[in-house]
Amino acid sequence: MIMDSIIFNSILFLGGVGLLFGIGLGIAAKKFAVKLNPKEEEIIGLLPGVNCGACGYPGCSGYAAALINGEAEPGKCTVASKEVNSEIARILGKEVAETDRKVAIILCNGGSNCKDKMDYQGIKDCNIAAAVFGGSKECSSGCLGLGSCAKACPFGAIIQEKPGDVPKIDWNKCTGCGICVSVCPKKIINLVPCKFKFHILCQSNDKGAIVRKICSVGCIGCGLCVKVCPEKDIVLENNLARMKYDNCNNCGLCFAKCPTKSIKEIKLDYSNKISKVS
Repeated sequence: MIMDSIIFNSILFLGGVGLLFGIGLGIAAKKFAVKLNPKEEEIIGLLPGVNCGACGYPGCSGYAAALINGEAEPGKCTVASKEVNSEIARILGKEVAETDRKVAIILCNGGSNCKDKMDYQGIKDCNIAAAVFGGSKECSSGCLGLGSCAKACPFGAIIQEKPGDVPKIDWNKCTGCGICVSVCPKKIINLVPCKFKFHILCQSNDKGAIVRKICSVGCIGCGLCVKVCPEKDIVLENNLARMKYDNCNNCGLCFAKCPTKSIKEIKLDYSNKISKVS
């Protein structure tokens, strides 16, 4: 009986203390609450709320605060639609600059086309694998195919179908946030404007003779694409042909001339979204 009374009193006491603390916290939250600028609240409501950080600020609320304080410009959110960015600019009394939609391109077509130098059995993470003698691929610049970029993508735009293969990007889902770019230890993912259709999917600086031995689709630095480009938008540097993405007119002469087929064409539909990769 006495024990029941002690338990009851303890529960009553703890409940009373909890109630008092709850009331105190509620009063404190109301008294010390930071009131948001109405425009800031409106902008937060317009932003997608993904909090990917692609704008360079800690989440959507951080970007909204920076916009209100004049520390950021509208149009930095790659996830938001053109209409949303325009509406945010209107709220701020500014104009948003027109920018070309960008998507991520993995500049490697190695995968099963590139020889392995060892059988990696460690943790399936590209950054960890790269720390073990540069990874399992003979090509020091080749994709390790462990899908760290796919795991990091907050939009499900990158798919790792088979370990060892180069991941595939669903460009209709890609927002160009750049998270995959920062995650890749080989630095072979770039953000490229959608208006460009041809891409050199190789980042190897090895000499052509070495590339031929280890990768059937690697750039051998022959320079044929450089010579045939009418816009001079391809340069040859350190045994590697590189697309500048400045003046390319999508003529496709480089694609037709490449002997190793390391140049690929990505065909766009009229809505500026990817429809097919050849």
